[in-house]
Formats: sequence, C-alpha cells, structure tokens
Amino acid sequence: MQSMEDIYREYAKVVYRYLISLTHSPDIAEELTQETFYQAIRSSDRYDETCKITTWLCSIAKNVLITYRRKHPEYDDISVQEIPTGSAENDALNNLQRLELMKKIHFLEDPYREVLYLRVFGELSFKEIGEVLSKNENWARVTYYRGKEKLGKEVRHDE
Repeated sequence: MQSMEDIYREYAKVVYRYLISLTHSPDIAEELTQETFYQAIRSSDRYDETCKITTWLCSIAKNVLITYRRKHPEYDDISVQEIPTGSAENDALNNLQRLELMKKIHFLEDPYREVLYLRVFGELSFKEIGEVLSKNENWARVTYYRGKEKLGKEVRHDE
C-alpha cells in the first residue's frame, strides 16, 4: 500500500468533493475530509485491498459524516454557502434555484439521489462516481441520465 501521505495527496480532492456533495458546506466538508484521513490512518491495517482505495476512503467519509450528524443535530440548519457571483438580486435568485434543485434531488430515491449529488454538487466525473459507489463508469452515466429524467418529471409536475 502507498504511504498515507501519498494517498492523501492523490485522493483528498475526491473525498472532499464527495463530502461537499453530501453536506453542501465547504467548511464542514473540509473538516470531515481531515477526519476521514485521520480515521483512515487509524484503520489502515484493516484495508485489505479487496476494493478500490476511493471506495474505502468514501465509506470512511460516509461513516464520519453519520457520526458528525449524530453529534451535531443542528446540522440540518446548515445552508449552502455560495461564492458571490454578481448582484444581490442575481445571487438570491441563483441560491433559490439551487436550493429548489437540492430539495427536488433530495426526494429522489437512491441511487439516483446520490449520483446526482455527486455529479451536480460534488462535480465528480462519471468514472469517479463509479469508483466511489463501487460501480462502473457506464452505470454512473445511465443512473445519472435516469435520475435527470425523474427529476425532469418532478419539475414538470410542479409547474
């Protein structure tokens, strides 16, 4: 196995993007990324290389997030943090549209919800999504497409 320092350099961005897709908060995602690698170091002797390292790290990240949510019940009050993009009116409209999109995605069933979060908010490639979810790139593409179709039906239904 590579050194943990090399693993961190190579996979920290993937773990961070995975966590930001789940938390929608850069600060929390950064904190949980650090905790994920701390836990990975503590349990590195249990990694048996039967799965990809990204799968192992993202499963640790998911458990770290579950623990974080238990310890921080106010987690649900965390809002999406946006980088200002222009006028206050445009920013408010963009935030509202993004929030509405997140609400719609939230009500999709898995795996569509998770794939859409990873792609839209985590900005992961289909290959990375496949690795994170222990599937292949084609599965990620098809699931994303089907999720978008379901999301489109929901949006049209609400209009």
